Amino acid sequence: MKHALLRRLIQIPGAVLLAGLVGLTAHGATLNEPPAGFTALFNGHDLAGWRGGDTFDHRQYLALPAEKRAAQDADWTADMRKHWRVEHGELVNDGHGKYATTEKDYGDFELRVDYKTVPLADSGIYLRGCPQVQIWDYTEQAKFSIGADKGSGGLWNNSPGAPGKDPLVLADKPFGEWNALRVVMVGARVSVWLNEKLVVDHALLENYYDRNLPVPSKGPIELQTHGGEIRWRNLFIRELGADEADQILANHGQAGFQPIFNGRDFEGWAGPIDEYQVVDGAICCRPNKGGTIYTQAEYTNFMARLEIRLPPGGNNGLAIRYPGQGDTAYVGMCELQVLDDDAAQYKDLDRRQYHGSAYGMVAAQRGYQRPTGVWNFEEVTVQGSKIKVELNGTVILDCDLAQVKETMRNSPHPGKDRTQGHFGFAGHDDPVAFRNILIKPLD
Repeated sequence: MKHALLRRLIQIPGAVLLAGLVGLTAHGATLNEPPAGFTALFNGHDLAGWRGGDTFDHRQYLALPAEKRAAQDADWTADMRKHWRVEHGELVNDGHGKYATTEKDYGDFELRVDYKTVPLADSGIYLRGCPQVQIWDYTEQAKFSIGADKGSGGLWNNSPGAPGKDPLVLADKPFGEWNALRVVMVGARVSVWLNEKLVVDHALLENYYDRNLPVPSKGPIELQTHGGEIRWRNLFIRELGADEADQILANHGQAGFQPIFNGRDFEGWAGPIDEYQVVDGAICCRPNKGGTIYTQAEYTNFMARLEIRLPPGGNNGLAIRYPGQGDTAYVGMCELQVLDDDAAQYKDLDRRQYHGSAYGMVAAQRGYQRPTGVWNFEEVTVQGSKIKVELNGTVILDCDLAQVKETMRNSPHPGKDRTQGHFGFAGHDDPVAFRNILIKPLD
């Protein structure tokens, strides 16, 4: 019986036998078989689901006419396939050529990847088409001056000194061993674990192509490589829903935040509170009612966190340093617009009237709002004359109102230089909902 089994093994082609032997990873999991909730980006057999790509602004790629985009895809993909192959369930690149790029675009996600590389190789993973989570030779002394000795996993194309630029710890394994990389991306916020060690903690990924713009809300995953062979396996992705994404954002940096709404009634609030109601733990305008309600407490410098849910066509606003009476869009430091940007009736508004904008003064970036009926997570920072708005993990406004010279109404804004006031909601009689409202004083 033993000899018969041995004869059968000898007759099995070497490649097939090796494939069977590598069918399990070091952790006992089946090679390229995704864990629960994940989807395999690489099937272990071929390049299905992948195209060629390059260091190319994804916004510009999407803006190409369909025929030019198809031609560009064909050119990149033809080159990519010359340098990438599948070998024993591993995706292998020879250190040259265009990048393996997912055909599908992704928004918020958790990505898991195993990789193994060789001395002097240099690589990375582009997130939504933006470079990159760095992978390189941490022993290459010639690159110590640019950070190679700090190891892999950092957001290499962030500005020098910016959070995430360099990994927090050196976590690379010796050459010849597989490295396990885990990336969580919510908005532009990125956390990276390399071999189960946190190397990037909730840092903002900068837009390499235009640092004045945030990274796109969706884009491909790209495996970039040059300088030496790199092998990939167990490429899995899990797309994150809005609730989980919001929880990730809310759980980070909680110290110092205190609730200013108890979820039951308007204790601690002033203004026309009878025009509002509490529904399922959220503040809502009553139908055809409005007016600005505000905290009894006043604030100078602060951070606010809250969740916002817009109905179709919804319109409201955040009152910043509001004096307690008058139109908050003008008498307070500003009204930060809360608006259903995609509603047809708003298509011709001034750019300074869309969601997150300092109303009438500075326009926010658009395209980061979730569909109506879905909760959005917003964080506002007010420091002196500066205001920053982060929506669903992406900074959509970062401005200094002291520098504003032109306003939508072509006259000076009477309240923008206020240094203290209340925080509140501007009404406008739409059932916009607000919940989990927290403030952290910065004084």
